[in-house]
Amino acid sequence: MDSAPPAPPSSPQSSPPTSPWLPFESRRRARDEKREAVLRAAVQLFLEQGYHRVTLNEVAERLNITKPALYNYFRGKDEILFECWSMGAELVDSVITEINAGGGSGLAKLRKLVHAYAALMATDFGASLVRFDLRDLAERNAAVARAAKKRIDATFRRYIAGGMADGSIRRCDPKLAAFAIAGALNWIGHWYRRDGALSPTEIADEFTVRLTEGLATESRQQTTKKTPRAPQRRNSGRTTPGKKRTGGPR
Repeated sequence: MDSAPPAPPSSPQSSPPTSPWLPFESRRRARDEKREAVLRAAVQLFLEQGYHRVTLNEVAERLNITKPALYNYFRGKDEILFECWSMGAELVDSVITEINAGGGSGLAKLRKLVHAYAALMATDFGASLVRFDLRDLAERNAAVARAAKKRIDATFRRYIAGGMADGSIRRCDPKLAAFAIAGALNWIGHWYRRDGALSPTEIADEFTVRLTEGLATESRQQTTKKTPRAPQRRNSGRTTPGKKRTGGPR
């Protein structure tokens, strides 16, 4: 039980004893933090080794806890997989909610979504949206995931259609344009490496320009002014003389 036993009555002369039980909000916060720690360890292992190759024992070992302790937070590995996917989906939903609240032209909204989505694809939970196979989920959870993917696709199409209506985006097929943009963005989750030459922000800056400049109705000269300068390569270690270090897709 989570409830604390009743404290013994205190006399007026003595101060109340300090309870060894954490307040409810503190207990819930601690539990949420431990639960998230399990998800972070699990998503890293799933991405590194593949979902089917990872065991709950390995997840527990990475956290330095026992396997039975994991069952305090999750009923099984498939539930952990779904929760990792859900963390990524929630991040995208949060971005879309913020963009919708901010207003702006269809092109402005599209650029914000492309930038945020590209950066998310360079995170573990973001990559889980495109690296995990929905067929590994229970049917009920797979249905939730498919519905979320449709909402994201619909948002790209809506911003493109809205841009055509307000004159900020050229006439095009919103469905095909959304497919092209999302396809390029989703692939980031497959090729991005933390030790690569470009940071998530640099990748997001570049993709935002490349994936939207052809849709914008403004002149090429105006678009070029908004193009970020060529990103500087990150020097994350020594390289072999004569061998150029590459970033991006392998």
